[in-house]
Amino acid sequence: MTTPQITDSHCHLDFPDFDGELPDILSRAAEAGVTRMVTICTRLRNEPAVRALAEAHAPVFYAAGTHPMSAAEEPLATVDDLVALAQHPKFVGIGETGLDYHYTGDSAEVQQDSLRIHIRAAQETGLPLIIHARAADDDMTAILRETHAEKAFSCVMHCFSSSAELGHAALDLGFYLSMSGIAAFPKSQELRDIFAEAPIDRILVETDSPYLAPPPYRGKRNEPAYTAHTAKVGAEVFGLDYVEFAARTQENFDRLFWKVAQYEAAA
Repeated sequence: MTTPQITDSHCHLDFPDFDGELPDILSRAAEAGVTRMVTICTRLRNEPAVRALAEAHAPVFYAAGTHPMSAAEEPLATVDDLVALAQHPKFVGIGETGLDYHYTGDSAEVQQDSLRIHIRAAQETGLPLIIHARAADDDMTAILRETHAEKAFSCVMHCFSSSAELGHAALDLGFYLSMSGIAAFPKSQELRDIFAEAPIDRILVETDSPYLAPPPYRGKRNEPAYTAHTAKVGAEVFGLDYVEFAARTQENFDRLFWKVAQYEAAA
């Protein structure tokens, strides 16, 4: 029996945690049925290295942006910068961007400026926006609603672990929610309940590796292969067998990250 295919929609393969191990990591991912992954560049000055990873490995696609926790330390991106990067055939999303007031609330204003720039790039390119949201639900909801009303764009709330209110606001805008290892933690029932209320056609899975490994690897380095553990919990949340849940999340990924499907069709 073949292993159902799934996609790790968000990981960080350029982080030093994976140095020298990428061939083995990709091999373990393939064995687990994780046949594609989107590696995320969080500081634009690192984009050439992240792009090189995508160019060197068939299963790897990439996105780039300025992480909100780095927004005050990095030069502010421009819409033109992001649109130019998006011309690469394996560049498939804008971000990650967003708001994080948990540790970096003092840079809220520059985070908001950065977020709006990334939104404009998503509006201009038609690529999905990849959002990181933490301890900033009210501002995040307001900005997403305001900018989407001006010009629609697509978006995934990556590693979604925010309030039900932000989840509903995102879904109302047609956005997607991504399940990370947090959704598989034993104490995350409230989060699983939020996911259970969402339409199955708006759900993605991810690792956010090297962080947030799901059980039974919690506390250890995460890697794309472990997407399967989160996806198995996701199947339970939606009352589906694993084969069906995997197939649905693949359809969702292809719809949102349309450039991946386009690239694969041309390959």
